[in-house]
Amino acid sequence: MSAVELRRPPFDPEIAAALVTHRADVVTTLTPEGIGILRELALDPALDTLTLGGRFALTTHTVPGEPDVELLLLRPVAVAGPVGPVPLLFHLHGGGLVAGTMYDDVPAAAEVAESVGAAVASIRYRLAPEHPYPAALDDSYAALVWLVQNAADLGIDPDRIVVAGVSAGAGLAAATTLLARERGGPVIAGQMLVCPMLDDRNDSGSAQQMAGTGAWDRTANATAWAAYLPGTAGGPGVPPTASPARADDLADLPPTFVDVGSAETFRDEVVAYAHAIWRSGGRAELHVWPGGCHGFEFLAPHATLSRDARETRTRWLRRVLGSPL
Repeated sequence: MSAVELRRPPFDPEIAAALVTHRADVVTTLTPEGIGILRELALDPALDTLTLGGRFALTTHTVPGEPDVELLLLRPVAVAGPVGPVPLLFHLHGGGLVAGTMYDDVPAAAEVAESVGAAVASIRYRLAPEHPYPAALDDSYAALVWLVQNAADLGIDPDRIVVAGVSAGAGLAAATTLLARERGGPVIAGQMLVCPMLDDRNDSGSAQQMAGTGAWDRTANATAWAAYLPGTAGGPGVPPTASPARADDLADLPPTFVDVGSAETFRDEVVAYAHAIWRSGGRAELHVWPGGCHGFEFLAPHATLSRDARETRTRWLRRVLGSPL
């Protein structure tokens, strides 16, 4: 073991305990052969779980395209009287771009959305390696455009849409935001990037430091990027809409919230992305949660660190959306 490996930042005690007790649920190292196994572990939540016990109304929609994109929409149920157009959290699921479903992390997104009076949309985007870049990005952007175009019928405020995601979904959210800037719209009110997967080069100090430990290590990351960018991952010429950390200019982006654990593979690339936004004159709020592993909030939702992360994210959403709640 090298000196660098010995100097890993410690896990928060509650997170460390969860890594042990939920070991079977933690993906540390993933090889190409393990992608199918990872997909088989997916379980769709019950309707009552998705709707937070009926506090949201669930509808499904088809975004026309080649191919069509399946979309899930959760809209807050009126407590007293009709609910007018509401803000929207456009949520993109994690899974390394190789696994996951449109139901992943939706209840957690709904809890945050509920606190600011927002709806939640989530899509079933195509997965690598069967569908490499730009398939997932095309699906995400098509869904975003469709949501804006159909906002009136859906009861959504098109001027208050926040693009959000977790892990690979957060990286896809960042890429979708960059593509919207590149194409001149739709206008996005903010982007909320939770432990985002941003850099196909996979060579940061934290990637090397956390190899073989915690959740989603450098080997898993390499497997995912190789599936999404076959033959080009880590090499020259990868576009920012595939790997957002490749962007030279991050000007003219919406307000950005980005957070990451101090004890995870993505720490340094996430910090670098926030710095790049600031250097470009943009607005970014960065949080590095001490002792957090990758996805710690979902591994240990009741941990103090997880509660702090959710509360901080909610406060940012209230500021960006101007929510009266």
